[in-house]
Amino acid sequence: MAWSERFGQITHNPPLHTRNASLEMYCTLLKSKLHGASVTHSELEYEGSCAVDADLLRAANILEYEQIQIYNVTNGERLTTYAIRAEEGSGVISVNGAAAHKAQPGDRLIICAYVGLEQKELARFKPTLVYLDESNRISRIRNAIPIQAA
Repeated sequence: MAWSERFGQITHNPPLHTRNASLEMYCTLLKSKLHGASVTHSELEYEGSCAVDADLLRAANILEYEQIQIYNVTNGERLTTYAIRAEEGSGVISVNGAAAHKAQPGDRLIICAYVGLEQKELARFKPTLVYLDESNRISRIRNAIPIQAA
């Protein structure tokens, strides 16, 4: 049986100028960032993925089980996982399961979450940027990254 008989004809998206003008374009933006997080634990056999002190999740507006990106500044590794809640006030940043191969205690991380927004929401959106010291205590919170000078 031919592909077209089994699955139908292959169709392509119509050219952009012929699509329904009411369709909204979405843009993916940085929603939340924990910058300078220090890995406190790396648990290969733990069920969860990346445990983060509940106070830090709250400050950064990251939900439990939300998809996150981890950028390991120490070794250059990058991975996608999800956040789980660690004890409030503990300072815990624990990279668990298979991700534990990509981070060790003492590594410095940037943990980010992203959001898809409609074009009309872009102008008023501001991310939550939480900067941490070496003990995973909040040193400052911003909603914009300073312009990089030449």
